Amino acid sequence: MNAKPEPAVLPLDVERIRADFPLLSRTVHGKPLIYFDNANTSQKPVSVIEAVDRHYRQHNANVARAVHTLGEEATASYEGARDALARFINASSRDEVILTSGTTQAINLVAYSYALPRLKAGDAILTTVMEHHANIVPWQLVAERTGATVKAAPIDTNGELILEKFFEMLTPEVKLACVGHVSNVLGTVNPIREIARECRKRGIPLLVDGSQAAPHRRIDVQALGCDFYAITGHKMLAPTGTGALWARREHLMAMPPFFGGGEMIREVRFEGTVFADPPHRFEAGTPNIAGFAGMAAAIRYIEDIGFDRLEAYEQDLLAYATKAIENLPGVRIFGRAKEKEPVVSFLLEGAHANDMATLLDLQGVAVRSGHHCAHPLMHFFGVPATLRASLAFYNTKTEVDGFIEAIGKVRKLLL
Repeated sequence: MNAKPEPAVLPLDVERIRADFPLLSRTVHGKPLIYFDNANTSQKPVSVIEAVDRHYRQHNANVARAVHTLGEEATASYEGARDALARFINASSRDEVILTSGTTQAINLVAYSYALPRLKAGDAILTTVMEHHANIVPWQLVAERTGATVKAAPIDTNGELILEKFFEMLTPEVKLACVGHVSNVLGTVNPIREIARECRKRGIPLLVDGSQAAPHRRIDVQALGCDFYAITGHKMLAPTGTGALWARREHLMAMPPFFGGGEMIREVRFEGTVFADPPHRFEAGTPNIAGFAGMAAAIRYIEDIGFDRLEAYEQDLLAYATKAIENLPGVRIFGRAKEKEPVVSFLLEGAHANDMATLLDLQGVAVRSGHHCAHPLMHFFGVPATLRASLAFYNTKTEVDGFIEAIGKVRKLLL
């Protein structure tokens, strides 16, 4: 009996989608905006903007503090974002999801609440050369305080993690491994399931920085098999100052709070304090309530599109953009991994990345130049900076063509 064919993935109506993003219709220096800086921050659809506006117009109150109607509405909205995030990453329980200001806070939470109390002189934390500074500096800070060390696993010239080297470096003194799911500079997708499997064999917890993965691919923390997973809202259509840490329940129950204050306690006496259970134990103070109303709306927007359609479109756009950039004279592309998200970092011979970005802005093109908060990666490739074009599902091939045309104009000015 023949198996049923897989249902076809419906194409995106990108022009209709673009109409949902007000900022995409503006001009810069008299030119139509081409926004290719999505790895830095994404643009926001009307539904997200309206969710934030609606909170302040209709529901503005603090959470978990008042029994009046506005307080209950604000609390329901805030906790609804936790439910949406738990569904979005397939957490086994909403209580495993801590709402944070973003990945940086999430990683620091693990550094100070999980790693710091456990590390001692002679221990090590293993990360990789391709990491964002947010997945390097917190580990250095806690290592300095404990006498531990931070080790970095190497990558190859294609920008792929050398897995056998990484596994060799999972030695007994390693107490935590920390890996980005997707490189913000190279677009490289790391094989998290395989890495998590090898970490589990050795009893080493694994933290994953998912900032650049969550906007582009379906995340299933249970299937990945990691211990901690951090995401940032503003890179996936949500407002700034939003994000989350997912962690296994057993870790959260054993972790002391990182911040102290209101809403993370059961009872406070001068003789001592009894802390709330996770996740609220780690959410001291007044949170970004309106921002999380927007984050819930962002998740709904992405889910309505569907990751199958989103990924198929972005991979086609990445292939188109990569080929177009490859055809530029004197170009050097950084990151040739077999599995990538829609990021292309490159340099043109004789042109500095910052000069290129400045002149491209005059053509209405927004791209990122610099070290991308990844100094060790820049050192590996022997360059001070790259130009990075990072794409999203609301970008188009017509914009890619306009980008290449703008580079041609800039080249005449610089070279």
